[in-house]
Amino acid sequence: MKIAFQMDPIGDVDINADSSFRLAEEAQARGHSLFFYTPDHLAYQEGRITARGQDMTVQRVAGDPAVLGEMREVDLSDFDVVWLRQDPPFDMHYITSTHLLDRLKQTTLVVNDPFWVRNFPEKLLVLDFPDLTPPTAIARDIATLRAFRERHGDVILKPLYGNGGAGVFKLTKDDSNLSSLHELFTGFSREPLIVQKFLPDVSKGDKRVILVDGEAVGAINRVPAAGETRSNMHVGGRPEKVGLTARDREICDRIGPLLKERGQVFVGIDVIGDYLTEINVTSPTGIQELERFDGVNIAAKVWDAIEARRG
Repeated sequence: MKIAFQMDPIGDVDINADSSFRLAEEAQARGHSLFFYTPDHLAYQEGRITARGQDMTVQRVAGDPAVLGEMREVDLSDFDVVWLRQDPPFDMHYITSTHLLDRLKQTTLVVNDPFWVRNFPEKLLVLDFPDLTPPTAIARDIATLRAFRERHGDVILKPLYGNGGAGVFKLTKDDSNLSSLHELFTGFSREPLIVQKFLPDVSKGDKRVILVDGEAVGAINRVPAAGETRSNMHVGGRPEKVGLTARDREICDRIGPLLKERGQVFVGIDVIGDYLTEINVTSPTGIQELERFDGVNIAAKVWDAIEARRG
C-alpha cells in the first residue's frame, strides 16, 4: 500500500519512544511505501486534496530517523492510507486539517477517521460516560469553577484542548491561585477550562491503556516524578509495566464498540485508579513502551486492523 504520514517533523522524533515512527517502521517492514508531510503542507486545490512532502524510508538511527526524498506534490486520493498524526493543540489549524482530510473518504482510509477525531477531542468524549469518570466541569466563568472546587475540594485545572501535561495545575480547596490562573488562561485564549476532582490514586500512576480497533491490547503505567502531580512522559513521568485490571476491561468494553464504529483504530485512554480521565484519539502514544514491557508487536496489530479495513 501507499501510506502517507501527516505529522510533526520526522527529524525530531525519538526513535525509542515515538509511536508514529514505530507505525512507519512496521509499515515499511510489510513492504508498504511511505510518504511524509507536515500539516502546513496540506492543501485543497480546485477539488483535490494535495500535500507537499517527501518519500520516506525510516531507519532506527538516533538523531537520523528517516531518509527523505526530494520535495514533491502529491494528490492524497492516490494513497491507500493517510495517518493523521500531528500532535495537538487541538486548535483551528488542527480542525481545518480534519475537514480537508475528511474529503478523502471515498478513496482513502484516513486513520483515525478525521470526522470523529474532530468530534471526539480527548477531554470531551469522556463526557459521554459520566459514570466512568471523576466529577468534571467545563466552564469559562470563574463562579462555576469556584463552586465546583467548593463541592469537591482538591481539583485538577487544565486547558480543555491542551496536551502533554502542559498547563495542568492541582489546586487544593484553600489554594488562592484559582483566580490568577483563570485570568492567565482567559487572557490568551477564548476556550473554556476543564476542572476535575483530584484523584489521590495518581500518586500510584496514570495508566495508559491502548486500544486497537476498539480492543484493549495492553497498558503501561506512568508514574509522576517526585514532587509532580502530572504523570505525562513529556514532563518526566516514568513508564512501568502494568497489567489490565477488571475495571480497566470494564471501561474498555464500554467505550470500545463506539471507537471501532467511528473509525478510531489507534486510541490511548488514561485511567487513574478506577476512573477514566481522557480518551486520546488525536495522536496517542505508548506503543513502544508497551512493546518493550509486554513483548507484543502492537504496531503489527494496528496494521492488521488497517489492512482488514482496506480489504
